[in-house]
Amino acid sequence: MEESILIGKVYMDCPLCDKKHDVEERKRLTSITIKGDKVFYEERFFCCVNVDEEENEFETGAMANENLMNARNAYRVLHGLLTSEEIVGIRESYGLSQVDLARLLGWGEATISRYESKAIQDEAYDTMLRMIKDNPLVALELLKKNEDKFSETKRKYVRSKIVDKLDSYGKEYLTRQALEAEYANFDKINDFNGYIMLDTDKIEAMVSYIAEGISNLFKVKLMKMLWYADALSFKRRGVSMTGMVYRHESMGALPIGHYSLMNLENLNVREEESNNYDLMLHVYPSEGMDYSILTDEDRTILDDVIKKFKNYKAKDIIEYMHREIAYTKTKAGEIIPFSLAKEIRNF
Repeated sequence: MEESILIGKVYMDCPLCDKKHDVEERKRLTSITIKGDKVFYEERFFCCVNVDEEENEFETGAMANENLMNARNAYRVLHGLLTSEEIVGIRESYGLSQVDLARLLGWGEATISRYESKAIQDEAYDTMLRMIKDNPLVALELLKKNEDKFSETKRKYVRSKIVDKLDSYGKEYLTRQALEAEYANFDKINDFNGYIMLDTDKIEAMVSYIAEGISNLFKVKLMKMLWYADALSFKRRGVSMTGMVYRHESMGALPIGHYSLMNLENLNVREEESNNYDLMLHVYPSEGMDYSILTDEDRTILDDVIKKFKNYKAKDIIEYMHREIAYTKTKAGEIIPFSLAKEIRNF
C-alpha cells in the first residue's frame, strides 16, 4: 500500500474522537481482489489526528461508495469493459433516463442503474452497450424491436432522441465506415500497417494536431507528414501510430483511403482556390478536438515531424520523401512495408 497524500482538511464532527475539528482528507493507491483478480485503485479517506495512528482512519458512506466504484472500474479497465462513467456517457449522449435505456435494450428496468452504480456488466451486455455507442442505427433497430415496452408518447420521445443522435453523429459514422471499408483486406496486424489496427480517432486527433502546428497545411503535405509520423513511430517504438497502409505513388507515400480520410466529419477541411485557380483542400485545426487519445510519446513524435517539415512546401517534402529507402526500394502502386519505413533518415 502506498503512502497517502493530503488532499485538504474538512471541519466536521469526527466520529473517532467525538469532537468537531479539522479532519484530514487523504488519498492513496491501494488494491483489492475482485472475482479473483487483484486490481489497484485510488482510495479516499479521512484521518483524525487526535487518536492513535493505527486507528485514525475512517470514511463516510459516500466515500465508501466512491472507493468501491473506483475498484470496480479498475476491474472493468483490466478486462476491457466500459466503466460506469462511460455507461453514463452513452446514456446521456442519447438524452435517456436509466429506465428508458434499459427498456430500449430489452433489459430489466434496474439494469442500467446497477451498472452505473455498483454491478459489473458481463461481456455480452458490454457488447450491446458498445454497439449503440458506436452506431445510432442499432439503437433505432432496438427501439423497433422493443417498442412494446414504451407508451406511444415515450416511444416518440425516445425515437426523437435517437434521431437527434443520428443527425449529429450519423455523418461521422458513415464517413468512418467508408474509410474502414477500404481496410477490409488489412484486418490483421502486420508489416503493412505497422502492427497496429486502423485507429480513426487517433487519425483525426493527429490531423488536427498537425494543423495546429502548421497554418498553411494542404492535403498533399499532410499525407506525407502522416507517413513520416507513422514511420518515425515505427522506428522508435516498433509500431506505427495510425494503422494506415501506404502505397508508393508519384507524389510519395499515400495512405489507402485518403479520399475517405479527408471526408471525415470531425476534420476541418475546406476547399480553397489557389493562385492558379485550382481547388485545394486546406486543413485547419478542429474546434473542440479531444487530444487525450495522443500519448506523450505520440505528441513528441508529431512535434518532431512538425518541426522538421513546417517550412517545407509540398514539392519539397515530396522530393525529400522520394529519396527515402522506403520509396526507392518499392515500385509504383506497391504497398510500402514499415520494415523499410523505419529506415527513414535521421531527424
